[in-house]
Amino acid sequence: MKTVAIISQKGGVGKTTIALHLAVGAELDKKPTVIIDLDPQASASTWKELRDAEGPIVQPADAQRLPNVLAEAEKHGAKFAVIDTSPNSENVSLVAARAADLVLIPCRPHLLDLKAIHSSIEIARLAKKPFFVVVNAVPPRGALGAEAKAAIANYDATVAPEHLSMRAAYYHCLVNGQAAQEYEPHGRAAEEATKLYKWIRKQVGL
Repeated sequence: MKTVAIISQKGGVGKTTIALHLAVGAELDKKPTVIIDLDPQASASTWKELRDAEGPIVQPADAQRLPNVLAEAEKHGAKFAVIDTSPNSENVSLVAARAADLVLIPCRPHLLDLKAIHSSIEIARLAKKPFFVVVNAVPPRGALGAEAKAAIANYDATVAPEHLSMRAAYYHCLVNGQAAQEYEPHGRAAEEATKLYKWIRKQVGL
């Protein structure tokens, strides 16, 4: 089983959105997937309650039980696990990062978000795991996305080549317990999410 941890010490950057879209991407790719929900706000768990499809499984957990929960998921046939974490909790983020094969750090292309990624990058480095910054909610037009990638390079961090744009489909789909790939299969949001999933699949050897 391959595991990806999504961490950020700042809220509102799209951790859960990315987690859900990766998990659905894996399910559509015939890879049984579990989302480990370490966020007390339980957004992933709420999404699951709205969902009709059986997979992915969403398992609420606390950080102390994370190794056991991952082992149990693998025992029951999961091939891919996505760990969704809470903001402002360095300990939880570090535990998640250490348990993962790959760490993703979401960041919106705005000044405050860019300034906030330093602590998350340090956590990933402390965990000694490969990590990438994923730029999220990029305006479809304009240069903000490119400017954000240039700014992130100043932190000696690698930016994932795929990003998610600011598109209505990412928000509308969640209300129905779906991801963009299901809500609007031929839309641009679905295309972006699929590209991100396929790139991450390659990184972890899924």
